[in-house]
Amino acid sequence: MTNAGNGLKIVFCGTPEFAVPTLEALLAAHHQIPLVVSQPDRPTGREQQLTAPSVKQAALAAGLKITQPEKIRSNAEFRSQLESVVPDAIVVVAYGRIIPPWMLALPRLGCINLHASLLPKYRGAAPIQWAIAMGDAYTGNTTMLLEEGLDTGPILLQQTIEIGPSQTAVDLFPVLARAGAPLVVETLAGLANGTIQPQPQSHESATFAPLLDREDGRIDFAARTAHEIYNRWRGFQPWPGAFTALNGKKLIVHRMAIARGSYAEGLGFAEPGWVVVENHRLLAACAENTWLEFLEVQIEGKKRMNTDEFLRGNPLHADARLG
Repeated sequence: MTNAGNGLKIVFCGTPEFAVPTLEALLAAHHQIPLVVSQPDRPTGREQQLTAPSVKQAALAAGLKITQPEKIRSNAEFRSQLESVVPDAIVVVAYGRIIPPWMLALPRLGCINLHASLLPKYRGAAPIQWAIAMGDAYTGNTTMLLEEGLDTGPILLQQTIEIGPSQTAVDLFPVLARAGAPLVVETLAGLANGTIQPQPQSHESATFAPLLDREDGRIDFAARTAHEIYNRWRGFQPWPGAFTALNGKKLIVHRMAIARGSYAEGLGFAEPGWVVVENHRLLAACAENTWLEFLEVQIEGKKRMNTDEFLRGNPLHADARLG
């Protein structure tokens, strides 16, 4: 089934929850969506139960046809399927696959991508996480025409979104997803009526946001200040999070705060990684004589708990060190 109306004929490519608001916005704008493309169902959770991607679930709920090819670059059946649609545009939002040249050349308006950063800043797989981890006060969304390079295509429209000082990546994802949906609708309208002129990116000022690695979550007390570690913890939620080692065991820090003001000053100087336990509070020394307070932790093999509960069951020696 496709929706009626005089809208554009669009093939939509997307996989996770981030892409769902855009799919819903395109339907609300009365565009025709004869085909939705998503990645295959994957095992998730502790039980490794086969689970449909969020975009597939939304497409099925809307009565849309969906295909889930494992590969697309040299997939003759998939290519024939798309060519038979003759789309005006292909909209790509967090699909998770490189779009091949034959697909880029197929629609008359091009392949339009929603990217969650202010390009050319933070090209790559994890722009939301790295914007927060680097301590940026602002991020945003960009719509662009896809080309063969990674996030190098001409810019169509942009919007700026403020990052709150305590906002995590988990908080920011839905904000950017909801804000980006109408931006895609506006972009399609502008391309169709000729009011949007693609603007080339400044490749010289590009920065990158690579896929996150488990080691990105390891806390480096000697190299980073409390503020830098806190920003990385905010950015790397829910994975890889923030972790260190205590008495040879992995210690995950689920919640933390920067120790500030006169209280932090009263702690004095300590070597990075040094631990202070005071009034049921657990504090760690960081670079440049700054301090972090751990609010909720989880030692290897145990449940997560508030710090005061953790300290009752795990009394620390005066010379305890982290890392």
